[in-house]
Amino acid sequence: MAAEIEPGLFIRGFTPPLRLADYKLVAFDMDSTLINIECIDEIAEVAGRKAQVAAITEAAMRGEIADYRDSLRRRLEMLSGVPVSALEAVYTRHLQLNPGVEIFVRACQAAGLKTLLISGGFTYFSERVRARLGLDFARANMLEIEDGCLTGALVPRPWGEVVDGAEKRRVLLEVAELMGIAPAHAIAVGDGANDLPMMAAAGLSIAFHPKPAVREQAMLSIVEGGMDRALTVFRA
Repeated sequence: MAAEIEPGLFIRGFTPPLRLADYKLVAFDMDSTLINIECIDEIAEVAGRKAQVAAITEAAMRGEIADYRDSLRRRLEMLSGVPVSALEAVYTRHLQLNPGVEIFVRACQAAGLKTLLISGGFTYFSERVRARLGLDFARANMLEIEDGCLTGALVPRPWGEVVDGAEKRRVLLEVAELMGIAPAHAIAVGDGANDLPMMAAAGLSIAFHPKPAVREQAMLSIVEGGMDRALTVFRA
C-alpha cells in the first residue's frame, strides 16, 4: 500500500531518502509526462475527430484496451489526409513542457544520469522535445507522409514499426545493457498503462499525474504539482 509522504506525493516499496547519483539512466514517456498534451489527440482536432481519437487514447492509457498497437492503428486511420502543417500548429500552439520537468531533467543530468525519451507518440514531436531538453536518446513512432499529408500509417524502422509497452521496456533494457549497467540503476517515468512494462523493469518507477492502474503499481506517484517534486525523495 502506498504511503502519502506529502500532500499528493505517494511512495510504495522503498524508504527515502535515495541518492540520485546512484542511478545512471532515466527514461521518460513523452505525452502527458514530459509534455502537457497527447499529440495524437491534438492532430485529430484538425480532422474534426478529436473526440473519437481522444476516447481511444484515454481507454488505452487507462489499460482498458489491451492491444496498444490496435488502438494506435485505429487512431492513425482517422488522421489520414491531415496536412503536415497541422503538426507544426500543434507544436507551436499547444505543446508545452509540464511543470517541473526542466528542473527534474536538469537535476538528473547534473547527477550524471543519461536521459532517454521513449514515446508511443511521434518523432515529429519527440525530436523537438529531445533537443529542447538536451536528452541523450529518443525513440518514437514515425508518421508516414505522402504529398504533404498523413497517410494514416507509420514508417517501418530498422527496429520495428510501433513503440508500444513491450518496446518501451526493451529499449530501456537495451540502453542499460549498452551502458553496462543493471536495470536496477535505471529510473522510468510515465503516466499510462503502456509505460508499466518499462516502469516494472527499472529500479525506480515514477508515475506523474498517472492513470489509476499506474498509480497502483508505481514506487513514487506524483498526483499534484510538478515533476520536480520527485526530488523530494532524494538527498543531495
